[in-house]
Amino acid sequence: MVDSYNRDNPLYSFNSGALRWLSSRNMVISLLNRRSLQVALCLGLSGLTLARAQFPGGPPAPPKTAKAAAVYDLTGYWVSVVTEDWRFRMVMPPKGDYTGVFLNAEGRKIADGWDPAKDEAAGDRCKSYGAPILMSLPGRLHITWQDDETLKIESDAGQQTRLLHFKSAEEPGPSWQGFSKAMWELVPTGRGAPPVGSLKIVTTHLKPGYFRKNGVPYSANTTLTEYLDRVDEANGTAYLVVTTTVEDPVYLGRPFETATHYRKQLDARGWNPTPCSAK
Repeated sequence: MVDSYNRDNPLYSFNSGALRWLSSRNMVISLLNRRSLQVALCLGLSGLTLARAQFPGGPPAPPKTAKAAAVYDLTGYWVSVVTEDWRFRMVMPPKGDYTGVFLNAEGRKIADGWDPAKDEAAGDRCKSYGAPILMSLPGRLHITWQDDETLKIESDAGQQTRLLHFKSAEEPGPSWQGFSKAMWELVPTGRGAPPVGSLKIVTTHLKPGYFRKNGVPYSANTTLTEYLDRVDEANGTAYLVVTTTVEDPVYLGRPFETATHYRKQLDARGWNPTPCSAK
């Protein structure tokens, strides 16, 4: 019995031919002398032995797609549960309030000079809806697989869409959501145990924007690192926990870190896409 890998292996095909030649003595004699047949048979057997030595249990399975390798299911509708930073997320903080964001002198200068009318006039109503802040905005997310290697996150806040690329893709120019590279970051487990880990996302190629609607800035040099984890409660409720680290050498004195979470919904109830607003 020969495994499927060796059946497609050219070395095995060559060996099979040699064995078929042995079954018909007259054909063998007419095609090859005895010495040539021995050499051919030895080569075939050597190739088959080598292939089996390289893959003792058969060939390795082809790598799974990101969708097939998912540690948990993130698809569906999720609603934000605002228990963290309520006063910054639910109410617009006053101008000059950048509590919790470690701005350097240049960052404070930008925040202190914030003017929403200028943003509106410049068509920059979405500056506070970029990737570094989008997952902290109150509202709902709709998560789907755009294809087997791309996860799509739609936010009803600002009608924004993020694409998380698990395979290399062409990196576009700067945008509010930037370019996001994603991977399943696994934690070693015992043999036969289900995979454990997180979805890690690193986002660059961002347009300058705001951490908060009152003009607390981040620059185009920002790098956003996120971890998305699904937590399932015993009562069947599922939560999505989003932890973020923002690094910006232009406006931040040290990384800005946040944690937010969402609850899974059964359907699209409450889904209400609304455009960006500068105020």
